[in-house]
Amino acid sequence: MPHVDLNGQNLYYEVHGEGEPLVIVMGLSADLLAWALQIPEWSKHYKVIAIENRDVGRSSYATGPYEIGDMADDTLALADELGIDDFHLLGLSMGGAISQHIALKSPDRVRSLTLVVTWGGSGPYGAARSDVLGPAFERMSLEERVDFLMISTMSEDFYKNPESVKWLRNIMLSHPDPQKPEGFRRQLDACGRHDVRDRLGDVSTPTHVIGAEHDVLVPPWKSTELAELIPGAKLTMLDGAPHAVNIEAAERFNAAVVEFLRDQAATTSTAR
Repeated sequence: MPHVDLNGQNLYYEVHGEGEPLVIVMGLSADLLAWALQIPEWSKHYKVIAIENRDVGRSSYATGPYEIGDMADDTLALADELGIDDFHLLGLSMGGAISQHIALKSPDRVRSLTLVVTWGGSGPYGAARSDVLGPAFERMSLEERVDFLMISTMSEDFYKNPESVKWLRNIMLSHPDPQKPEGFRRQLDACGRHDVRDRLGDVSTPTHVIGAEHDVLVPPWKSTELAELIPGAKLTMLDGAPHAVNIEAAERFNAAVVEFLRDQAATTSTAR
């Protein structure tokens, strides 16, 4: 069970596969189990480094508030610890926000940037949403929190199959390391303060933005906005997919990621 002490946190991580390094960063309230349908596929082609953010999973819990930029520093510190100078970077939802900070802070270290169902910022609206949702989430029971997360991230079509709903709900309820409500609140508050839209024009890394047409948590227009703000960014919108593209649209999502990364390798090879 690899852990490492970084930036005052004890962070859990895993490394799978061989090849060019691909660092993947998960979103709000989720740990490495959320990559169950991605790591086995991507590690066939890349050396996949996956971190569990502070305040979730097997990583340590913070003692006070922090920013998205602090979690970006956690990921960069892990890369340093593993001796990885530069890498492909992929972030989903909150992980995408973290990845934006990494690309802006250390552009020379990011070979390519994949931003999945994420946003560049929401201004006062984001902070207001966190202020409303955070206390409500803390008052919920574990079952209510699971139901809330599922209804926020899965699609209408998913709920047409009661067996699928029961299967996923049972998996989430039996999670060996459920996130503590205070951890969710701190991550959520950091998300609410994230806004780098005025800086995204400085991103020079080849970027792929992946949105989901039926995403109700981070609406697809936020992916469009993000792609428009990053010079030369490619936008892929997954038809009919919800926020949890890693679960409900895994095959299409996985393929879109690998295709972009292969295109980057081909471009680099041609440039040489």
